Amino acid sequence: MRNQASGWSALSIVLAAGILTLGLAASGARAADPAGAVSAVTGEATATAAGAQARTLKVKDPVHVAETVRTGAEARAVLGLGERTTLRLGAETEVRLDRYIIDAGGELTLGGGAILFDREPPKADEDLTISSDYGLIVVRGTTFFAGPSRGVFGVFVETGRVDVTGGGKTVSVGAGEGTNIAEPGAEPTDPVAWGAGRIEEALASVR
Repeated sequence: MRNQASGWSALSIVLAAGILTLGLAASGARAADPAGAVSAVTGEATATAAGAQARTLKVKDPVHVAETVRTGAEARAVLGLGERTTLRLGAETEVRLDRYIIDAGGELTLGGGAILFDREPPKADEDLTISSDYGLIVVRGTTFFAGPSRGVFGVFVETGRVDVTGGGKTVSVGAGEGTNIAEPGAEPTDPVAWGAGRIEEALASVR
């Protein structure tokens, strides 16, 4: 009986270890939910998950939810986040994919640098939000730039509309308009039309 009991005990330990392994694997799978893939990259770009080493990104490499994508000096990267959504990153830009539903809503964090977000119609059922030290951007199916522009943090909308919140104030920015946030915690300025020169400068920084 002791041998049988010992055998059952060993089997229980093996089963428990197997269940633990499966649980960790499932947890890892959830942490590695796909968000999209790299469409183009110039220079150095990396993706890093919490507790993991950075991996160098190449064209067609996947990017996952909970990863942070970074570009180096003079680098550019284009992420295809589904069939209808493209995210362009300028040089020395950092974006964390906190939560993302392909071609729908989600939450991103812009840690620095410049981005160009482009989503083709139709409008998604859920808003996408992009947060940064400068404020919060709520996106509803649109094309817009966000990042450094002439000494401030600028948001320019090419098509569609976004809401920009900072310092307790929210402004709604429409096509052809932009808003400025002078520093983290400051209010966004009232939207105005950007001139062709400024628009060209902003878009050139992410293309």
